[in-house]
Formats: sequence, C-alpha cells, structure tokens
Amino acid sequence: MHIEAFRDYCLSKKGITEEFPFDEHTLVFKVMGKMFALVPLERIPSQANLKCNPEKAILLREEHDGLITPGYHMSKVHWNTLYLENLPPKLIMDLVDHSYDLVVSKFTKKLKAEFDTLE
Repeated sequence: MHIEAFRDYCLSKKGITEEFPFDEHTLVFKVMGKMFALVPLERIPSQANLKCNPEKAILLREEHDGLITPGYHMSKVHWNTLYLENLPPKLIMDLVDHSYDLVVSKFTKKLKAEFDTLE
C-alpha cells in the first residue's frame, strides 16, 4: 500500500486529525486527540506504527515475520510497525481499523459522547 492510500484511509474515519507533533517528518493521526497511527515519512520502505491488542500483536509478528515488527520507538507491547509496501492492503486497512477501534474503546464518557455527535 502506498503511503498516500494509507493516509487517505486514515482520514476517511470519523473524528480524525493529522499533525506533526514530534518533528516535520513524523505524521501522526489522532482520533479525538488520541494517537492511533504514526508514519515516519522519510523511512524507506514506507512504514506505519499502529496500536494493537498485545496478544494479536504477537500473532501478527509471527505470521508476517519481518513485515510486522514491534513498534519502532514505541511500546513494544501495544504498538506494531508495518512495512506498508509488502503487506496486503486489506490487512493494513483491517489493522488501521483495529488501532482506531482500540483507541475509541478507551474514550472517557465525555469524549465518547462528543465523538458520538460527529457525523
């Protein structure tokens, strides 16, 4: 999956913003201000870090050895690094959805109520 297709997919989700909070080379996608995806734009091949359920993260790393690795510069338990150009686009979209859903599931009642009012 090309990085632009990844970006478009992330931006298609509800409550999303994109920003560069760390430096001008690291694009971060947030849902209601909570990070769910991080993309180091200067890395070749293209990569993305996504949140993941710890048990699922281990299985994914075993199934896709070398293509899904522990999150680079992130919690190795809760984040994976995906090599975008070498994985099926459907899998990447499923993992974006998983990361997004994990973050949304942890919203406070107030944030969840605000999220629910978005279209």
